[in-house]
Amino acid sequence: MRTGILGGTFDPIHIAHLHAAETALVAGRLDRVLFIPAGEPWQKNDRVVTGANHRTAMVALAVGGVEDVPEFQIDTREVERDGPTYTIDTLESFPEDEDLLLILGADAASGVDTWHRAKSVVERANFLVLPRPGSDASVAVSKLPGAELLEMAALDVSSTMIREMAKEGRPFRYLVPEQVHEYIMTNGLYLTS
Repeated sequence: MRTGILGGTFDPIHIAHLHAAETALVAGRLDRVLFIPAGEPWQKNDRVVTGANHRTAMVALAVGGVEDVPEFQIDTREVERDGPTYTIDTLESFPEDEDLLLILGADAASGVDTWHRAKSVVERANFLVLPRPGSDASVAVSKLPGAELLEMAALDVSSTMIREMAKEGRPFRYLVPEQVHEYIMTNGLYLTS
């Protein structure tokens, strides 16, 4: 089983996440892609993160809305675990014989060496690295043994951008799946600071 892991805060999940997952699924020859929302993302302590219940619901809506891609699945193990969310804890919760591939944008891949127990992360998983505007993907790949650089349309979309647009009342409807947009509006997420 080749399992791609697309973890993140997903605050909110958006079209670039889905495009990255599909690119990794096909180019990485994966059997499945698990979308894993972070429970308590330790690297986001500098800002308020939307509650895990909302972020998980949005991922479930996005993944559930892609009915023709049964390989996309939501995995809630990180939001169900107490304490800070560390990638190594997640990787170690899978069977040892499962082939795990972390799907990362070049910006995140460049910082793997700063992660908790980074050496163990690199030993347990392989990496599929995707281009991100403003990041040199070749540098990121050179830092990770055996990492594979995948080609995809570099979408300059970020969760931060979407939160800011929502707060300012600017339209962002087509940057997130339709069900996610409806959820954000119904629940009043990101509309205030």
